[in-house]
Amino acid sequence: MRSGIMAVAIFSMIILSCNTSHDKSAVHQVPGKSEMADLNRYLVRKDRERIESYIERKNLKMKEAPSGLWYLISSEGTGKYLADKDKVEMDYECTLLDGTPCYSSRELGPKVIILGKTSLESGLDQGLRMLKPGGEALFILPPFMAYGLPGDGKKIPSRAIVVYSVRIRGGQQ
Repeated sequence: MRSGIMAVAIFSMIILSCNTSHDKSAVHQVPGKSEMADLNRYLVRKDRERIESYIERKNLKMKEAPSGLWYLISSEGTGKYLADKDKVEMDYECTLLDGTPCYSSRELGPKVIILGKTSLESGLDQGLRMLKPGGEALFILPPFMAYGLPGDGKKIPSRAIVVYSVRIRGGQQ
């Protein structure tokens, strides 16, 4: 008798759960291209506001490139501007906008790259091309020119604004 009641109860629950109507408004809607574009514009605007606030607080005289890279060239250096296939050795310090240290040549040694060949953040690649051997600069890379949405999986979090202080040791080859 007990097992019969139990079977009827289980059967009733199965039938009732199958007939439950679902609230269609609770279904998650995937944003369309227009909504994604609006969100992206909003995020870029907020990043720009944070960068401008940082520049103002630090009393820096930085310029913004059309790409969104912020730069302050302390010393242009001498010789030719750095270009594709140039071997570049640089001292650097990479921090987050709040000053949190990420990477530096003091701890890791100088960074050696070949422009256009070595994988590099697009903002840093663009900034280095503004310099000549011996040049020094400060670059602020918004997330879309740095490590983007994922960060680097180590010290740079998702959507981080990155600040690079660089000094070029060598150039053309």
